[in-house]
Amino acid sequence: EKRKVTQIEKNGYPDSVYINAAKIFQGLLTEKSKDRNLVQYGDNSESPMMAFKDEHSRRVSYELAFSALKYQGLLEEILVDSKVYPCYSIPDELTSLLVVMLYDLQDRKFRNRKIFAEEEVVAEVQEIGRYLYSYSTKLAAALARCRIKYDALSIEYFVPETVRKQEQRASALPICFWINTFKISLEDVIRDLEMKGFTKVESVSDFDHYTYAVDQHCHDVLVFPSSLREELLNLDLVADRKLLLQ
Repeated sequence: EKRKVTQIEKNGYPDSVYINAAKIFQGLLTEKSKDRNLVQYGDNSESPMMAFKDEHSRRVSYELAFSALKYQGLLEEILVDSKVYPCYSIPDELTSLLVVMLYDLQDRKFRNRKIFAEEEVVAEVQEIGRYLYSYSTKLAAALARCRIKYDALSIEYFVPETVRKQEQRASALPICFWINTFKISLEDVIRDLEMKGFTKVESVSDFDHYTYAVDQHCHDVLVFPSSLREELLNLDLVADRKLLLQ
């Protein structure tokens, strides 16, 4: 019997992901002149990045950091407009964490995040999470005001046009995975994918959602529709490094 691939809900991340994402964000954030600074970012370059638990944790940490970077200006405006910032109990060294966690909170439609079993609890993440959630109504209202102010149907409007075009081009490209033949054979991968509801087709022109094709030139490479990216990255085959994203 084939198993259906379920839609992934946005429940937040373990504390370590927020810490690492904030460190990545801090290292790449856009510097502004002092008269244009809405918020102050302290220097936390001395604090070490936590070790990534696994490849999935590394990936989502970078994805969260880059998402916050794309919307840095909007997130800062929301913090100030809602009067959530400045908060004198939160030092400047934690502003990056505040911004990263705000992005995730709005991405979850301002719903509380789930508690992950056996996760390493980080006091700063817990504190800022509680603080942001206590102001979730004001933050949501500030986001709504920003959308009205800029006549934006969604927050994607706030992404620079050049970035938006790059993302549109990238999102249309098929996704390729190498089969790690040290761990699994092509036949076993196909059997596992069929159990999960995927169907093999001859070429990318035959794609229809839960389908895939074997590369015509490299028989240890599988190609999937771009729309399946998030679901594919959460497959056991990927987590166990039997399929490797190209």
